[in-house]
Amino acid sequence: MTTAVDERREQFKQDVAALGLGTAESGSGGKSRIVGMVLMIVGAVAAFVVYIASLTLSDLRDLVSYQLLSTAFVAVTLVGAAVYIASAVSKVLKLWLVRQLLEGNAQTERIVEALSRDKI
Repeated sequence: MTTAVDERREQFKQDVAALGLGTAESGSGGKSRIVGMVLMIVGAVAAFVVYIASLTLSDLRDLVSYQLLSTAFVAVTLVGAAVYIASAVSKVLKLWLVRQLLEGNAQTERIVEALSRDKI
């Protein structure tokens, strides 16, 4: 069973390489995942730093401004998570679409072959 799965996987990799889809799109997806990860880390670290800095304050106006700044950094973290997830999902959907295309082409070839045999 595993050999059939391995054979299908290798055939899929060969078909994708034949279509030229291997390297061109993967660079942009990798960049957006890195940007998303950086935004998540920077937002979380900056929010924590602002929180630590706010512990020394006693004036309510300063505390409110630090809360707003911390909330903005949490928003940056959420934007980074959204970018990361969108990039990961788009990669999966691209692979799924290519797989559907290749399976559709193979099914069409089998139907054409079956029809041509019936006419002979």
